[in-house]
Amino acid sequence: MSDEIENNINEESKHTVIPINGLYENWFLDYASYVILDRAVPHINDGLKPVQRRIMHSLKEMDDGRFNKAANVIGNTMKYHPHGDASIGDAMVQIGQKELLIDCQGNWGDPVTGDSAAAARYIEARLSKFANEVVFNPDTTAWQLSYDGRNNEPITLPVKFPLLLAQGAEGIAVGLATKVMPHNFLELIDASIESLKGNRPNILPDFFTGGMADFSAYNEGMRGGKIRVRAKITEKDKKTLVITEIPYSTTTGSVIDSVLSANDKGKIKIKKIEDNTAQNVEIVIHLAPGISPDVTIDALYAFTSCEVSISPNTCVIKDDKPQFLSVNDILIENSQNTKNLLKQELEIKLHELQERIFFSSLLKIFIQEGMYKNADYENSGNFETVVEVLNLLFEPFKPSLYREILPEDFKKLIDKPMSSITRFDVKKADDLMKALTDEIKVVKNHLRHLTDYTIAWFQKLRDKYGKGKERKTEIRLFDRVEASKVALANVKLYLNREDGFVGTGLRKDEFVADCSDIDEIIVFREDGKCIITKVADKTFVGKGILHAQVFKKGDERTIYNMIYKDGASGVSYIKRFAVVGVTRDKEYDLTKGSKGSKVLYFTANLNGEAEIVTVQLKPHTKLKKLQFDLDFAEIAIKGRGSQGNIVSKYPVKKILLKTKGVSTLSGLKIWYDDLLRRLNVDGRGKYLGEFDGDDKILQVHKEGWYELSTFELSNHFDADLILIQKFDPEKPFTVVQYEGKAKNYFIKRFVFESIAVGKKGSLISEENGSKFLYLTSNPEAVLTVDVLKGKTQIPETLEILLAEFIDVKGIKANGNRLTQHEVKNLSISNNEEPELVLESKNTASDTSSNEVLSDEDTIVETTEEAIIDGREEDLIETEESRIEEQEVAPFTKEEVIKEVEETPVQEVIEEKPKKTWGKPKAPEKELKEKGPAKDEAKPKPEVNEGQEVKKEAPAKEIKFEITNPNDIEIDDKGQLGLF
Repeated sequence: MSDEIENNINEESKHTVIPINGLYENWFLDYASYVILDRAVPHINDGLKPVQRRIMHSLKEMDDGRFNKAANVIGNTMKYHPHGDASIGDAMVQIGQKELLIDCQGNWGDPVTGDSAAAARYIEARLSKFANEVVFNPDTTAWQLSYDGRNNEPITLPVKFPLLLAQGAEGIAVGLATKVMPHNFLELIDASIESLKGNRPNILPDFFTGGMADFSAYNEGMRGGKIRVRAKITEKDKKTLVITEIPYSTTTGSVIDSVLSANDKGKIKIKKIEDNTAQNVEIVIHLAPGISPDVTIDALYAFTSCEVSISPNTCVIKDDKPQFLSVNDILIENSQNTKNLLKQELEIKLHELQERIFFSSLLKIFIQEGMYKNADYENSGNFETVVEVLNLLFEPFKPSLYREILPEDFKKLIDKPMSSITRFDVKKADDLMKALTDEIKVVKNHLRHLTDYTIAWFQKLRDKYGKGKERKTEIRLFDRVEASKVALANVKLYLNREDGFVGTGLRKDEFVADCSDIDEIIVFREDGKCIITKVADKTFVGKGILHAQVFKKGDERTIYNMIYKDGASGVSYIKRFAVVGVTRDKEYDLTKGSKGSKVLYFTANLNGEAEIVTVQLKPHTKLKKLQFDLDFAEIAIKGRGSQGNIVSKYPVKKILLKTKGVSTLSGLKIWYDDLLRRLNVDGRGKYLGEFDGDDKILQVHKEGWYELSTFELSNHFDADLILIQKFDPEKPFTVVQYEGKAKNYFIKRFVFESIAVGKKGSLISEENGSKFLYLTSNPEAVLTVDVLKGKTQIPETLEILLAEFIDVKGIKANGNRLTQHEVKNLSISNNEEPELVLESKNTASDTSSNEVLSDEDTIVETTEEAIIDGREEDLIETEESRIEEQEVAPFTKEEVIKEVEETPVQEVIEEKPKKTWGKPKAPEKELKEKGPAKDEAKPKPEVNEGQEVKKEAPAKEIKFEITNPNDIEIDDKGQLGLF
């Protein structure tokens, strides 16, 4: 009997077994759908996840204007959210920290430092005024039953603002995730207005942590996009860096940990780090002695959390399913949703107004016509009879009413107490209906111009809540920081020539250089092979090593000079080449590739130096000359694959260095990219000129100080620079300043002093209240001054040619006082396009009342920056083309050069060298044997025999020594100049 029962059970179980794929198809899909729709992904309409929406609903339900304990709000929210108090509390703290929807009281934590909030029983919250105005309206809210069916909760809240984009959102569901970046409050409103006008918006994120961000690959917040966010690092002095803003998604603690980790790994070298963060972020990094602050800043971006990369992924719930939309499309959708909600509110309000007028009209007719006294009405025994009687009585008036009279309307009439009927005031009723009619007209006008009404709504929000919500994150473009260029040289590289090994572990062998563990090494061998490999403990690169060094990718200034013998023919060749880019661990043959080829001479020259060598040949019957010199400067620099020029067809005995060489390369051409605030050699931005040796860069700050720096490409530059150019110690500048002690305006002309690199020098008085007003190097700059003269304060305008107002003096001088009269206004104009003008937007009258001028200074730069930057080539081309068009030059440049070559001139003295072309006045008298014609009138000094004759040049004259006739130019007045 038991066997029979067991068989029946087994038979039944066969019919109830569900295959595993069925489980996945049903249960897992249901679970995934639930997590996506009801847990992790925000809805496009209100920008809230379910838990956030329930918290907001609970706060509104409990709202009485006072703060509520967060624990009480959490407890009330559990009526709607069946997932425990911890998830509700965490979500509530996150909303509160964004300081938009909730007013917080108590310790709500700090997302910047990572400090957590206090326990829910200690902190309090209430809805903000913004939330009350923007988020809630029960009349336009769609409702549903809560999970247990006991309460109603909103499906979505009627938010009349792009809340999702303002707060951002992040969540991980099953099979997908969302990461919406927060955006700026004011920019969202402005973009919403533009979208309502029919223009497509283009919004960019704004992070509460500030910092700098590169949004060039943002991709409108969709999948595949990328944001690079950097901390704001300032150089307090040459030994100290200060981090004042950190990247979004990091904390001060995580940034400090990453800096310490990079220091431990040898990527950077610091002495100590301090966290002085209080209300504002302040992380102080003390550098080790001899460490460059500019390189360290780049290294912090390369190796620490001072730069992070964020990948947005904007996924939202729309039409009950997840959709991937761009942030601009979401903004357009939110703007239209706001417009629709405002339309619903207006329609509801219109209906309420019409109902009030309708009932007021019914009441007026009911009382004025004495219907309440009608015998049939008074004698009616039931409500149905009352409705029939009143329908007959109101029949003549129905055409004037806006809708049909319903039994409920009669019910409201007969429920009116007799006391209110007897006190009915017709005039007040008419006035009320007129006011309601006027209000209806306004509402209908809003409905007819709904777009304008919505724009006005957004503008009202901007005016009411926009204060203090300006952008915090600076929009920048970043250059790529190559880790190999900024990595600290934390290991030593050694070389074993005999065995053919290089590496950091060969401590008993030949030392090569300090390097970092991410560098690459370039190795040249005697067989003419070259290989690039990564730094390692010990690497075999081949026997017969000639040269090994740290490899700099893209380095065009390191030139290799080589002489080699071809193994097949025995002919020796000479070549010069650079190694710019190669494939790692691949051997490159620098010879013709024949077996038995051998390098006879090799040097590596960091700045393209070209030496002279002596070549000694082996004795041969056909050779009369067994020794000769070779100058590498005569050999063109070509690619590494070129075979080179023939040195000799006969065997070479020995090659000896005769003379060390000088660089054959021109100066390094440097540009300044204002967007990146970095120097470059790629032609981006403003051309500063050719730099070599001890050349320096001049920087002038809008606060009135200047600084000299090297032309290292790793240098960082301040955002408030008003001038950056190649330093010329002989170039005069003019400054207009307000002197704080004398409380007056001064003008001075000066040349910048050659101070130490990194040291700051002041252009203006250091007295309190002194203000930097104007700076120009244009000799034609004119200052217009409005003054008030005498006791009667008669207005007068003065025009001052700055170059003639005062002679060139020392940079520390205050200069000459502008005027003794009261200055009302200052402005500057330049007759021939100024190089640079720093202008203050304030009038001088503001300063005359002992107030410091505003910091709102602007820079005006014109086409004469070709002269500032030193772009002589561009200028010469422009002027030459101008001459060709006008055909006014009797002498060409070639003719003048020929004349100069035929005349034994040692010096050309010119009062004001100019970079222009034109018609010469007296070409036959331009050049004399010992100077220009204008100097012949001067008395000649007595000269003893054998004494060198020297001319006495005027104070402002500049002497040039002609080494190349091609450097001579003619201006439009026939003057010669050197460039």
